[in-house]
Amino acid sequence: MFTFENGSLVVANGLTYIAILMFVAGGLMFLQRTTKWKVFDIVPPLVWIYVLHMILCTLGIYESDAVKATYSGFKNNLLYAMIFVMLLRCDFRKLLKLGPRMFAIFLGCSLTLGIGTIIAYPVFMNSMGGAEKTWAAVAALYASWVGGSGNMAAMEVVFEKYMDYGSYGAALALDTVCYSVWIALLLLAVKFAPKWNAICKADTSKLDAVAEAANKEVAGAKKQATAADWIFLFGISLLVSAVTQWLGGVINTWLVSIGLDMFGASTVTTILVTILGLICAVTPMGKMAGVEEMSSVYLYLVVSMLASRASLVDLISAPMWVVYGFVILVVHVVLMFVLSKVFKWDLCMVSTASLANIGGSASAPIVATAYNPNFAGIGVLMGVLGAAVGNFFGIGMGYILQLFA
Repeated sequence: MFTFENGSLVVANGLTYIAILMFVAGGLMFLQRTTKWKVFDIVPPLVWIYVLHMILCTLGIYESDAVKATYSGFKNNLLYAMIFVMLLRCDFRKLLKLGPRMFAIFLGCSLTLGIGTIIAYPVFMNSMGGAEKTWAAVAALYASWVGGSGNMAAMEVVFEKYMDYGSYGAALALDTVCYSVWIALLLLAVKFAPKWNAICKADTSKLDAVAEAANKEVAGAKKQATAADWIFLFGISLLVSAVTQWLGGVINTWLVSIGLDMFGASTVTTILVTILGLICAVTPMGKMAGVEEMSSVYLYLVVSMLASRASLVDLISAPMWVVYGFVILVVHVVLMFVLSKVFKWDLCMVSTASLANIGGSASAPIVATAYNPNFAGIGVLMGVLGAAVGNFFGIGMGYILQLFA
């Protein structure tokens, strides 16, 4: 199981490596479910996974050749399978229940976070390690702040040949710290909603109707998964991963031959998987039971693998990364307030959309229900929308930030 290499205790084989990753993830989820500790409401298990595996990486536990080979062999294959399964819940026919107003608020949050990312980047890029080392990690962070951790993982492979893993680890640290603080601030802001709404002359007249429609969609999707559902989802997702990687390589070769070499094979593959997932989401496959659970299994394993390559030694520049993150959030708040005054957006939906961007569909209902228990479905659907568009937004941000390098 373990051996000594260069004076350090390391994992000796790939099976032990995967077992540790899954045990830590499963153990934290088990603790959350059985203990009901409030700490998991503030800092979810996924964040603890980042931290624990980064610590183990720093201690050198994952530095054996066997672990590195297992990581290289599994990571991309599982990541593309994860993207496909996660997008099966992104049926845009369901998302239409949000209505144009909620779409606009969500995209307003995405846009203002993007503006903050771009305008603050030249100020901080040198103190974070230089544009050459950091632009890909920042693009991955932005994808996460549109759709969630799955999108951040997808950007790691899209920009793999440009990715500096010290910077990626720093981006993970930024995401962890800023997310934890942001959700607390949004919950504290609930009591200021009347003042915000009065200043912005917010229109809340149709919220209840939107909430009812969203809750029906979320409730109607809950089914009990069978073994057949799990086996089919596992098989089809791995097949999609294999086929799209092959097809991505073929298309990339053709693109290079006509002079479009700015698109790497991994970028083409990610776009193919994303489009295929969104197409399948509107078929009966999108209504299958077990999609949420299978998505979580893939997500926890892929994020664990990524964190296992991010040493805390690489996070010397993390303090400036965290400052950068909070500057982005300040720009986001100021611009969202301006947009709210112009379009009469209320604080409840702005806060829900903001956390749907930064935290995803699991987090957004926390803020939404702090205003009204009936608004949980709106938070879920906004998070689903983020997962659907996050890859495209992240790729676009990457090509913008690359201009600074």
